Amino acid sequence: MFLSVKEMELRKIRFDETLAPGQIDFSGENLEQGSPLHATGTAELMPESDTEVRVRGSYVVEMVAQCDRCLVRARFPLSASFDLFYQPAADLAAEDEVEIDAGEAEIGFYNGGGLELDDILREQVLLALPMQRVCSETCKGFCPVCGKNRNETACDCKTEDTPEGISDRWGALWNLEIFLL
Repeated sequence: MFLSVKEMELRKIRFDETLAPGQIDFSGENLEQGSPLHATGTAELMPESDTEVRVRGSYVVEMVAQCDRCLVRARFPLSASFDLFYQPAADLAAEDEVEIDAGEAEIGFYNGGGLELDDILREQVLLALPMQRVCSETCKGFCPVCGKNRNETACDCKTEDTPEGISDRWGALWNLEIFLL
């Protein structure tokens, strides 16, 4: 759905959209949309500006990704609200570097006559996902010695640690000598 600035000059735009899996491309992020994404909200021009846009709303979706520890498919239900501000990219200074204050860091930019709701929702979903995607907080992951998934089968492998608690994988660095010239 295109949120047109020209239409916002006349009235506030309300949206109530349901996007089926595949309508928003998450493939570059190794993600799948596991359920329809339902979003509701409004888009409007700010009263004191002819070009600054405010988009408020909420969404509900379930995303699917591989667990970072054991590589099984894990589901991540997301439900969040957003309150975003956008200005035309043409308002940016033509300089290579522009200093911004903390308030301006919260503002996004748009090109042309408006914004694509799909792009806004994609960004919001990606920001809501955890940095480390794990199937559960108790996930044991793979054994570093034999490679078995420790959630499915136990193994008797032992990993040797140094007295400092550093993994043996770093052993080659213990005796590293650095000479400064």
